[in-house]
Amino acid sequence: MIETVSLTVTGMKCGGCESNVTDKLKTIDGVLFVKASSKDNEVNVEFDSDKTSLDTIESAIIDAGFTVE
Repeated sequence: MIETVSLTVTGMKCGGCESNVTDKLKTIDGVLFVKASSKDNEVNVEFDSDKTSLDTIESAIIDAGFTVE
């Protein structure tokens, strides 16, 4: 099933941070779309919940060095 979530992510300060999060999430099988905004402290993700989970997505963001609120 396709799901869309909007996560509050702190620690992103620039476009490089946005790219870091986006690139990390796009490596996850089942992630279909990612838009990260350092200005809004937000990451929007569309994913197939049959292939991945919200926990996996949040863990990847944390592994990239950011905090999910």
